[in-house]
Amino acid sequence: MGKTLIKIGPADHGRPMSLAEFEHAKAQEGYRYELSRGVITVSDVPNRLHLLLLFAIQQQLYAYQLTRPGLILLILTGAECKLLIPALESERHPDLSLYLTEPPPIENATLWHHWFPEIVIEVVSPSSRKRDYEEKPEEYLRLGAKEYWIVDGRDKVMVVMKRVRNRWADSRIEPPATYRTRLLPGLEFSCGEVFRAAGLT
Repeated sequence: MGKTLIKIGPADHGRPMSLAEFEHAKAQEGYRYELSRGVITVSDVPNRLHLLLLFAIQQQLYAYQLTRPGLILLILTGAECKLLIPALESERHPDLSLYLTEPPPIENATLWHHWFPEIVIEVVSPSSRKRDYEEKPEEYLRLGAKEYWIVDGRDKVMVVMKRVRNRWADSRIEPPATYRTRLLPGLEFSCGEVFRAAGLT
């Protein structure tokens, strides 16, 4: 006899669940779902400001990808990948994940247990602020990410966390400064352009 399919919806916000159960649950469409330390988090689809910020970030990264082919393998949205952190019973769907290396030659069912992004990017929304700043840094560090970018439209700042001896070293990038990273040689990432595109400056 097959396993009973677990279904989740907005009413399940705050419901305890294991990562093994959540990973294979069928979610009601129209909402975003994550597992936050063994508890289901349900949030609405991104608002206009969130989408404008995200699009402006993507534009700069896609332009870089075109001019420097081969350095970024894939730029995936939260709907296209998942980050599993078994030790903390969490499943995350970042706004953007930058994969710089080829995936291992394994079946799709277990791919996300073995393939991780080098750079993770979150755009802060009112409902995600605590998770983005307090929960996800530890999780993405455990996952093996080399950098974690937090783009915060409310405060007009980009917080960059870099892995240094298995800990995060934080820096704040504020307009008109640009950000450079050794992971993406030649990139001049302008957080000012991101905030301007969203009408924040």
